[in-house]
Amino acid sequence: MPWKVGDLMSVRHEFVRRLQDGERMTDLCREFNISRKTGYKVLARYEAAGFDGLHDESRRPHRRPRETPEEVRTLILGLKRKHPTWGAKKLREVLRRREPGVRMPAQSTVGVLLKRHGLVKERRPRRRCTPTDGPLTLAVAPNDVWGGDFKGQFRLRNRQYCYPLTLSDLFSRFLLGCEGLENTKGRGARPACESVFREHGLPLVIRTDNGPPFASPGLAGLSKLSVWWMRLGIRVERIEPGHPEQNGSHERMHRTLKEDTTRPARDNILAQQERFDEFREEFNHERPHEALNMRCPAEVYKPSTRVFPEELPELEYPLHDDQRVVRSCGHIHLFKRNSSVYLSTALAGERVGLRELDDDQWLVSFMYLDLGIINTRSGRFSSMPELT
Repeated sequence: MPWKVGDLMSVRHEFVRRLQDGERMTDLCREFNISRKTGYKVLARYEAAGFDGLHDESRRPHRRPRETPEEVRTLILGLKRKHPTWGAKKLREVLRRREPGVRMPAQSTVGVLLKRHGLVKERRPRRRCTPTDGPLTLAVAPNDVWGGDFKGQFRLRNRQYCYPLTLSDLFSRFLLGCEGLENTKGRGARPACESVFREHGLPLVIRTDNGPPFASPGLAGLSKLSVWWMRLGIRVERIEPGHPEQNGSHERMHRTLKEDTTRPARDNILAQQERFDEFREEFNHERPHEALNMRCPAEVYKPSTRVFPEELPELEYPLHDDQRVVRSCGHIHLFKRNSSVYLSTALAGERVGLRELDDDQWLVSFMYLDLGIINTRSGRFSSMPELT
């Protein structure tokens, strides 16, 4: 039963005083609109602790049988401080694997614990982009599609810039390679790619953006790196300009890479590469991935059966009428003496096929790609987008 409205401490004190003055418990409880059980409880608290006993007692239970044990909280907080970018779900899964005999709290409980200790960074809601419809290959098995890109450059402590080149398998999220380069030119990218190809084999498709060294503003967007990939039997797939979400899983990996390896940056490129290698090992073998039902990428990925070749076979064009080798300056010779047309320096040293269409009209192809038309009368080459 409730007490009458008023200063609760004063009311309780008056109730006890009048009991001590000899008034009956039954009559006072009826007057103060409380039960006899509450009346005797107030009296007992007063007799045990005096006036202080009339204060409201904490309603917090004396023991909480479902409270997370201290040793489990220590494990969670310790792992979070070691991996600041891991969320509650990943932390719980990793500890569940490492400590099979320990009962882990629910994911929500882990989240509350992290927030209570100030280990959760509030993020602004991210604007979601609807992927653009396009002929992008769906990865249904490892090595169907790899993503390639440069994570944004940053300065090392020695003030030198570092450009991390990354390759990942879009099906398993396995980080195949992360190489810190001094620039985005193809000279450093090719050896880095070759190292990955030798270790993991060749994919069917590599998806990149439209920047160097993956593409160029020249003929068909070809670059020396993309031409080499094509010669290896890899289909080059580029996302639409301004739509990084079309390579979304690779871009998401970049965010984690940046948070874990560049804050702070290391002293020099060698020390930074050591940190990249540590991150790659951790990302592939220790960090569970939600898209993989909390499995690690290494549990899903398998090396490609397409082995990196030591020598590239000569290109043949059995359905074409003639062939030409592109000179180092990007030109090919025509049928007339001292007559040539410019194609692209990206194709230097490569063989292209020529097929006659009509009088003075010849189709130029590189592998499966039709590049454009040569008019042998005018000596003019028109790339395919201009033929509309």
